[in-house]
Amino acid sequence: MPENGLEDSALDLMFEHFRLVVDPGQAPLRLDKYMAAHLEDTSRHRIQLAIKEGYVFVGEKTVKANFIVRPGDVIRFMMPYRRRGVEILPQDIPLDICYEDEDVLVLNKPAGMVVHPGHGHYDGTLVNALAFHLGITPGADGDERMGMLVHRIDKDTSGLLAVAKNDEAQLRLAKQFFEHSIDRRYRAIVWGDIRDDEGTIDAPLARDASDRLRFAVQTDPDKGKRAVTHYKVLERFGFVTFIECKLETGRTHQIRVHMSSIGHPIFGDGRYSGTDIRKGTIYAKYKRFIANCFELCPRQALHAQTLGFVHPSTGKWLQFSAPLPADMTNLLDKWRRYCAQMPAE
Repeated sequence: MPENGLEDSALDLMFEHFRLVVDPGQAPLRLDKYMAAHLEDTSRHRIQLAIKEGYVFVGEKTVKANFIVRPGDVIRFMMPYRRRGVEILPQDIPLDICYEDEDVLVLNKPAGMVVHPGHGHYDGTLVNALAFHLGITPGADGDERMGMLVHRIDKDTSGLLAVAKNDEAQLRLAKQFFEHSIDRRYRAIVWGDIRDDEGTIDAPLARDASDRLRFAVQTDPDKGKRAVTHYKVLERFGFVTFIECKLETGRTHQIRVHMSSIGHPIFGDGRYSGTDIRKGTIYAKYKRFIANCFELCPRQALHAQTLGFVHPSTGKWLQFSAPLPADMTNLLDKWRRYCAQMPAE
């Protein structure tokens, strides 16, 4: 049975955590056979892969498939999450595919596209599009195989996502995300003039107690999950700043919460105060300009631009980059023109 169920962070949502205690009357048995007998929804092949990749512990040590379990042994393990009981409807939705081979698919998700079907979004999602592209039909097999996303980005964030096309690729890619060895860099437009040219935000995150749709920085580190974001200024406009953010961890809404916590929310991010005028004058002309900016980019100005990882089969490093989408490019151009027209001090 799952030990803790699914956890709250974007990365942890991709893993299930389990704990098995070997029964007192259990005869000595190979680890993989014992796990297969006690995990009805998981194939022995997938269990063997998880053991091989170091996901399975007996006590505090990783073990091999032929390890003999005995009464009282505590088996702890995690596996990349597989959606169950949700029928996936394949839909012919265009995908912007940056790379694809027999193991991995990397795509550039547009802003506005939901990743997984869920409440209020039962079709038209990225997973529906992937089911069609990969030739996965509805039913049990489709439910099992559509657990191949190893990370996710928010609906209104654009940019790069990696998809595993088989069990081996999913387990190996998921481990890289879990170990934070993936290179993920975002471009963002934030409110205000950031004081330093670069910096690091190391602040734990947890769900906001007053609003379950939001996350918040926790002053008590024991109440949140460690979250680290490195940022660098790319261009300054006085009222807003164009930055790059490099993720060291991958928590839900991490960049959005971290930047808001230091007084520089993502421009246009309504959930974290980014649709309030945080910098500038109170004059009607300026307010109209900001309103026009929000119309030009009607979502949080956040783009997952760079994604790098070790290929799960070849062991070679792959690096991808997705250009800024038109809404963010146009928003930057608008700010450049506005600042160019301002009188010099």
